[in-house]
Amino acid sequence: MTTVSSPVSGRAVGLAEVPDPVFSGAMVGPGTAVDPVREPAAAVAPVDGTIVSLHPHAFVVLDDRGHGVLTHLGIDTVQLAGEGFEVLVAKGDTVVRGQPVVRWDPAAVEAAGRSPVCPVVALEAGAGELSGLADGREVRAGDTLFHWTSTGTESGDA
Repeated sequence: MTTVSSPVSGRAVGLAEVPDPVFSGAMVGPGTAVDPVREPAAAVAPVDGTIVSLHPHAFVVLDDRGHGVLTHLGIDTVQLAGEGFEVLVAKGDTVVRGQPVVRWDPAAVEAAGRSPVCPVVALEAGAGELSGLADGREVRAGDTLFHWTSTGTESGDA
């Protein structure tokens, strides 16, 4: 099982609340989303692993079980072309849960006309592999958002 932690502080709202049909329809994968506190902060790694994809507005961490977790900082934030985001790691870096990955300001994203809501998605997860979603609760960066159990056998815990 992989425990996925919140990359940001705020309120877990669920993917259905994300103002983007690709995320709200779970087309990228299942997960949840966090409506972040409106203050500058670092988005942190949701799991221990390797940064396999990195953009100013989004990153993917792949854990040792092959679970890829996407953190997307806001909606349509790719249109900001990196403005207001500071990347703190490099693609290929090994990170630990809670390690700062990207510094950003959700209030500035909102002021630029974009939603600061952050989808956190279990890439390539099957239906029913996630449990314990924190939807509807206040979370701090590093708090558990959900558990990801793959089909098949696994040993250990994240």
